[in-house]
Amino acid sequence: MIKAVLFDLDNTLLDRDESIIRFAESQYSRMNHVLIDINRHYYVKRFIDLDKQGYEPKEKVYKVLTQELSLPASARNLLYEDYMNKFHQNCVPFPHIIDTLSNLKKYGYQLGIITNGLTDFQLATIRALRIEEFFNIILISEKEKIKKPNSKIFQRALTRLHLLPEEAIFIGDHYENDMKAAKNAGLHSILKIRNQKAISEFPTISDFTELIFIMEKL
Repeated sequence: MIKAVLFDLDNTLLDRDESIIRFAESQYSRMNHVLIDINRHYYVKRFIDLDKQGYEPKEKVYKVLTQELSLPASARNLLYEDYMNKFHQNCVPFPHIIDTLSNLKKYGYQLGIITNGLTDFQLATIRALRIEEFFNIILISEKEKIKKPNSKIFQRALTRLHLLPEEAIFIGDHYENDMKAAKNAGLHSILKIRNQKAISEFPTISDFTELIFIMEKL
């Protein structure tokens, strides 16, 4: 019997692709005194390319970006600090998240988040989405000193919820870090898809309105 639903954060609850576009556009406008004579479209596109869907450290992104654009060394820190302080003003949730989380709580499920990343930054993202109140547990790799795909972070979540692996479902978007890792820890797994192809070994959803139906099948 399923008793808990656990979620990844980026590109699962947070529409990170849309959020990063909005952030890059807003950063260009805010920092135009630094980005003098830099084309807006080029800046946004290059930032998104270097970001590699969030898997590239932002210190490295801005180091490369300032070098390519021949900006002064001081610009790197200014742009990085702007990212750390302002990204959360551009966070976009996927549709139907609030209704889905509300319904899951109403049906008696325990809820959790397991995400890689910096603790304060990821907590700020969760709060920007206005979903923190729904979750019984939130595990962030920096604080836990374990990161996906290490199965220990899933086991730690289960321990805190006092559950067996087969009593929980994990929903994420990344094959190695989310699907395969959760499966290796003994959890049921559901793949949240957007642009990527479905993987036949895992049930998939493209919209959270499909979640309850898929869970009933499990």
